Amino acid sequence: MSFRFRTLMVQGTTSDAGKSTIVAGICRLLNQRGVRVAPFKPQNMALNSAVTVDGGEIGRAQALQAIAAGVPAHTDMNPVLLKPSSDIGAQVIIHGKVRGDMNARDYHQYKTVAMAAVLESHQRLLAQYETVVVEGAGSPAEINLRDRDIANMGFAEAVDCPVVLCADIDRGGVFAHIVGTLSCLSESERNRIVGFVINRFRGDIKLLEPGLDWLEAQTGKPVLAVLPYLHGLYLDAEDAVQAVQAERGAFRIVVPSLPRMSNHTDFDALRAHPEVDLRFVRKGEAIPAADLIILPGSKNTRADLESLKEGGWPQAIARHLRYGGKVIGICGGFQMLGREVADPHGVEGAPGSEHGLALLDIGTELTREKRLEQVTGRCAFADAPVAGYEIHMGVSSGAALAQPAFMIDGRAEGAISADGQVLGTYLHGLFDHPQAGQALLHWAGLDSQHAVDSSALREASLDRLAAACEPLLAALLKPA
Repeated sequence: MSFRFRTLMVQGTTSDAGKSTIVAGICRLLNQRGVRVAPFKPQNMALNSAVTVDGGEIGRAQALQAIAAGVPAHTDMNPVLLKPSSDIGAQVIIHGKVRGDMNARDYHQYKTVAMAAVLESHQRLLAQYETVVVEGAGSPAEINLRDRDIANMGFAEAVDCPVVLCADIDRGGVFAHIVGTLSCLSESERNRIVGFVINRFRGDIKLLEPGLDWLEAQTGKPVLAVLPYLHGLYLDAEDAVQAVQAERGAFRIVVPSLPRMSNHTDFDALRAHPEVDLRFVRKGEAIPAADLIILPGSKNTRADLESLKEGGWPQAIARHLRYGGKVIGICGGFQMLGREVADPHGVEGAPGSEHGLALLDIGTELTREKRLEQVTGRCAFADAPVAGYEIHMGVSSGAALAQPAFMIDGRAEGAISADGQVLGTYLHGLFDHPQAGQALLHWAGLDSQHAVDSSALREASLDRLAAACEPLLAALLKPA
């Protein structure tokens, strides 16, 4: 099969309209039909990221799309990644490597450099693949960001590619979203939209058809597909934490929802476990009793540590440990478990230090160089393999490291407290490996024979998503 578009872009009327999943669905369908396809997102702003085959860092959604396409994740698939470190600033990552921290105004001026990186990556992908399926960011109707835009129509105009515009009907106002978006575009931008996708529909399609007819008459453009609301998909989230908690089983795990929490996809496998009740607790909410508390990764460890203290977590964790509970710290959460987090170079803000929770005898110094690595090894506390990835800026040292949590390629990694109640590690994706996840939960007190296979769940969900996107691909395959 040949696909008539070398480059096809999917844009949305709003953030979280379903762009990521639609691109993943198209990539899986084209892969199933023998087309060499690659995903691409010029610019992504997200705190969930993944380590690539070439040793860089990209948005988690693009790594998922690469899995859908059946190809290794590469930094060219997301050449510009912005990781917010405050309300007005972000770490800027180009071609997988940190270029520095910038505020919004400075980054806007930097976009000419970023655009050159975007176009360079796009050309390299075109040289290797038959088709590149591109995901936009946010909405093309953001007038204030049109100047120097590299994420939506600015990119589409630069490479002269067609655009599919998707809208989420579950939000309400879907027709206004589409017509309003078109009214904010220039004539050339409107002309490159080949049609619309109505996403997350549930109900009687007959009741929707008059609206579809009106939309096509109003805009002169076709509705390419109406995609159903797919419940229970196991797919890596781009950024936002899902509001719905698992609340499945009796074993309760509590995670503080920190302001700069990163890679919360670490908890997806726990959400899927039938015997686990996983809850994210926001600042100001009561901290419930739990069997296990997990401190997540953070893009701004010192600031999130301060937020943790303001939320009463040190007292809650101390009480939890007195009653025999277990605690795990992942990446930034691991650093928080130590005596101190020092930032002498101002990596995450003003130079300084913050006292940690002192639950592990370690200290951490944040460094300018980021460690990015995919790793495999074994659990030190159980006979089980582990696989994961490291994304962190910081080096930890101290006596607690003499009792490691894992052995990775012959080296000790992480730490377990002398009383066996506290475990810290720099490894993300711990619970994704079925045996490691089962071993960690057993260490925490859950005696279960159930093991969650994240890879199998993800593959099944991508196949479901692809099947739902069949009408969209059929419409795109029709001659112009």
